[in-house]
Amino acid sequence: MTPTRVSVTEPALELITQLKAQHGEVIFHQSGGCCDGSAPMMFPRNEFPLGPSDVKLGEIGGVSFYMSKSQFAYWEHTHLTIDVVKGNGGMFSLERPSGLRFLTRSQLYDDEEFKLLPPVEAVSN
Repeated sequence: MTPTRVSVTEPALELITQLKAQHGEVIFHQSGGCCDGSAPMMFPRNEFPLGPSDVKLGEIGGVSFYMSKSQFAYWEHTHLTIDVVKGNGGMFSLERPSGLRFLTRSQLYDDEEFKLLPPVEAVSN
């Protein structure tokens, strides 16, 4: 089986389903720090501009998952699992009013898994 770059826990999938029903088409972007630290954040698709400095790692729950190329350089050897825990989400992330927040858990790939990974998709405008 081909390894993936990003996956999701069942509780996070439930929240994604709820937020998609509320907000329509959404995306995830792994923030790179600043105000909200490094966290997976969900945005309405039409309100978050993606550009050539972003890459798509895959999809979870039918939602595309992106991060910047510069941040991916640090995470490329790591599988990301998106989970949800109690707390406040990122200031602009859609889950914030729910009392839950998305959280990235990570695990290094072994050498064989890393060799089998599909490439990330570049974003073009």
